[in-house]
This record gives sequence, C-alpha cells and structure tokens, in this order.
Amino acid sequence: MKVNTKFAECLVYNIKPDGTPQYLVLKRSSTAYVYPDIWQIVTGRIEKGESAHECAFREVKEETGITPKRFFVFPKINQFYTPKSDAVNLVPVFIAEADTDDVTISYEHSDFFWGSIEEAYEKIYFVTQKEIVQYFNGFLKDKELFKTLIEIKL
Repeated sequence: MKVNTKFAECLVYNIKPDGTPQYLVLKRSSTAYVYPDIWQIVTGRIEKGESAHECAFREVKEETGITPKRFFVFPKINQFYTPKSDAVNLVPVFIAEADTDDVTISYEHSDFFWGSIEEAYEKIYFVTQKEIVQYFNGFLKDKELFKTLIEIKL
C-alpha cells in the first residue's frame, strides 16, 4: 500500500458586516469526471514542483477568482483510501480569508454559495469537509485558539 499527498483543500470564509462568518462552497460541474454535481470546499491537485500550500492558494484563485486576504495552515489533514491504486491519500487543509463575496467560478464548477456554518455544513457532500467547517468555526469563536493558526504570507 502507498501513501500519497496529491491534493490540497482550502476552506474560504469571510466576515459579514455584522461580524458573522460565512463560508464558500462550490458545486462541481455536472460534466466532472468524478463526483459530478456535489458541493465541496476548494480542492485541487498538487502540480509537479508545487508545495501543498502553493496548490491551495492557486486553486482558490483559479476556482473562485478570489485572492485571499489572509492564508493559514489548518491543523487538520484529511484522508481517503483509493482501492484502485491501494493507496491512502493525505490531504493538507488550508484556510483562506476573503475580503469579498464576489466569486468567479471556473469551468470545473457550476455554482457557488456563501452561507452560515449550518448552511455550508448541510450543502457539503464529504463528511471530512463538513468536519473542517465545524472545526474551523471553533477557531473563529475562540480568539486565543485562532492565534495558534500559522499564517502563510504569499
């Protein structure tokens, strides 16, 4: 069995004028090769010579048109098993703070949605991505916990 790190994920959020967070979820295109029409957070394949955080930052820009205001390493690694290749895939997770809610989706997606933690949780397909939203929401509620996130300057 192999262990791979081929993908990165990034949760994009912003803070509304009333101080409440909202989370961005994307709907995969109906023509997507895998998982058509599901809702997910930003997810992408790491390109040759690219670090996981560079991938996540690039994917946010490509999939949403947003340049993150702040960008963080998140203390969570997602994982999944692929029976076809008998491989465990470890997926680093990042957080992108946006200062806009203007989104320009790529061809990979057919729709986007900004919503509360409850709304984002309800829409997201993968349970591990649902957990990311819940876990990160705790960081937003606890200023001291939020300070423990490692910010990446890109």
